Amino acid sequence: MSSKLKTIPLETLINKHIGKRGTKKRERFEAELRLDVLGTAIKQARLQKNLTQTQLGELVGVKKAQISKIENSVKSARLETLLKVFEALHIKITFSTEPK
Repeated sequence: MSSKLKTIPLETLINKHIGKRGTKKRERFEAELRLDVLGTAIKQARLQKNLTQTQLGELVGVKKAQISKIENSVKSARLETLLKVFEALHIKITFSTEPK
């Protein structure tokens, strides 16, 4: 007797457990997910440049703890600080917006 696993699209699971697009809970989830992706990208760029969090903090003018918060997607990072991090790591950034 073989059991088959049912494949369920990720979107279906997110709709069921988080909420459908346009709901406050879903928007908060997606915003946090984007912050997580941003933090991971910053950490990868820092590591590629062989910089410690302390060294990057010195380049940006903040303490190591602030770099750690950014990389771990804590929401307290100011846009000004993020822009300085991008500049220190020589990361090109682009922003896009779309109507809800």
